[in-house]
Amino acid sequence: MTTKAGGAGRRGYASVAIGGGLLAVALASPPAGAAAPGTVTLYDKPEPFTFDAETQARQKLVLVALEKAPADLVISGATVLNVHTLQWMENHDIVIAEGRIAWVGPGGEWGGKAAKTVDAEGQWAVPGFGESHKHIESSHLTPEYEAAMVLPQGTTWIAEGSHEFSNVSGEHNVDFWLMARDAGSPLKIYPALGSATPPTAYEVGGGYYGYDEVAALIASDRRVAGLGEVMDWPAIWNVDNPGYQRQWETMQATRDARAVIEGHGGGLVELGEINAMAAAGLSSDHEVRLPQEAWDKMQRGIFLQLKYDGIQAGVTYFLEKGLKDWSNISVTTDDRDALASLKLGTMDYNVKLALRAGAPLEAAYAMASYYPARHWHLEDQVGSLAPGRHADVVLLSDPEAVAITDVYANGKLVGDDGEYVGPIPEIEYPEWATDTMNVGREVVADDFAIRVPAGTERATVALRQPYTFEDPFLTAEVAVDADGSVLRDDAQSISKVGLTDRYQGTGAVSAMFWRNIGPKTPDSAASCSVSHDLHNIWSVGSSDHAMAMATNKVVAMDGGCALVRDHEIVASVRYEIGGLMTQRPAAEVAADIEAMFNEADRMEWHGETPGWPRRMIAAFLTASPRKWVLVSPYAGNPDGFVNLVTGEVHPVAWPAE
Repeated sequence: MTTKAGGAGRRGYASVAIGGGLLAVALASPPAGAAAPGTVTLYDKPEPFTFDAETQARQKLVLVALEKAPADLVISGATVLNVHTLQWMENHDIVIAEGRIAWVGPGGEWGGKAAKTVDAEGQWAVPGFGESHKHIESSHLTPEYEAAMVLPQGTTWIAEGSHEFSNVSGEHNVDFWLMARDAGSPLKIYPALGSATPPTAYEVGGGYYGYDEVAALIASDRRVAGLGEVMDWPAIWNVDNPGYQRQWETMQATRDARAVIEGHGGGLVELGEINAMAAAGLSSDHEVRLPQEAWDKMQRGIFLQLKYDGIQAGVTYFLEKGLKDWSNISVTTDDRDALASLKLGTMDYNVKLALRAGAPLEAAYAMASYYPARHWHLEDQVGSLAPGRHADVVLLSDPEAVAITDVYANGKLVGDDGEYVGPIPEIEYPEWATDTMNVGREVVADDFAIRVPAGTERATVALRQPYTFEDPFLTAEVAVDADGSVLRDDAQSISKVGLTDRYQGTGAVSAMFWRNIGPKTPDSAASCSVSHDLHNIWSVGSSDHAMAMATNKVVAMDGGCALVRDHEIVASVRYEIGGLMTQRPAAEVAADIEAMFNEADRMEWHGETPGWPRRMIAAFLTASPRKWVLVSPYAGNPDGFVNLVTGEVHPVAWPAE
């Protein structure tokens, strides 16, 4: 191609020879002081263009790769996993600059200079692990302390399913999740906006996401990955559901931004439901329980995010089916508190489970890194040991055992033989994150009373129990005292639960009877502000007074858990950030949780799993396959008992026939 400039005045023309023809291109005349005559200038630009930090970093990477600029670090001599080809590359160097990978290749072939070289001979290098679906809130740690816990375990990035905090403060949700990273934490968090904000049309919390909100938040920062688990299935298929409009608005806003819509397919096991889920645009599922269900969903283009049970059952089944391509599968943690995370691990534990179930070695690591990155369209940033990606490198002494020695995040050593050696930035969280217990008054015992007309001797009560989804709901007959108060029944293992609204400032309370949960010990109760997904304050107890005492303790701490035994508060754990997390090290939080569990073990409990009622944290979920649930009271439903599929309401107690 040849170019000849010509013409006069402000704008000239260049004749560009392309394939034997001529194309006239308008040219701007060069300004004073411009390049020498004969230089082709395509346009005027009065102000110099400022490249962003990533572009500047990549410009530097080009020069480092070409040995024209020095590197910051070389990790040399490792056996490197290439997740793009699922092959190990022996004696390879990883050249790092600006926190990113600039060059990968055979040892010694890069001839540039580096400020530091780390000898990794005899070690295996895999990409930093990435959670395809996790709620950091469930660890109960703020992001900077989550980083200190999970980075030594190999996790360098998380797709945060942020509807827990968005239901506390939807307006500030993205700001919250990016705050620690912007302050210097090495853990990369990619928020997935909470589609469940609120979880259903029958609940009101601290946030609301429709089209405008989702569109604005995705546009606000390119680290926002998309829309988190769409879980209100009745609002997807039923045009008469009051949540239909809002839910489809959030999905359209996400599609308009070409971002990812994450799914939640719990209980959707029939082929019609699975096809409908995929047709709606729900791209993933972390709630698969059955191997055939997982296979059917994967065959219909739904990306699997396998958790504990799904990993063990699914991997074995996939091997039996002769699966050749594992790239539509990831392993992930979802919900795990700090105590369990320190004892078991997180993503490192998931890789171990996959390997024990028989997953191919290379695919197991790709399911923990590249495949989740590709699902979230983050593969240009994370997920592989390839140029341009963040320099997140996990070094192993034995890949079969997932024996981690060192972890690098953004080119810096952050994990050294299981210990965190990176920075923990000091963050002063604003009031919208710390002052979230808007109950408005002191809760009293009478708030939890359930009454029928005075003089009634026996009452029929609606019953629920954790993780049972009967439709119609269970019922039982119990005694009533002289003033019409319906009583618990230890012989039938029937206790009482309550839900206190913490958003509207009215202190509204709903209560009903549940089976096989709660303390038998007299005048005792447990209460907590972690109550997926709206996070009102739940309580369960053997007396209304104890339930009020435990609830008020939670409010006084600005959130957390409280245990009452014999009218005395015997244990508590503070979650002062959003009522979900605490700004403390994982070991300290784990010690408080364990102390509470130990105190609970000294009590008598209903059900087959005695002790602190951990299952209550998720007992108020309103996602499929649940139908009848207890929510806070609202207009037309003073008891708060509602069928999520039909919208039908029902009393929680009535005179027995």
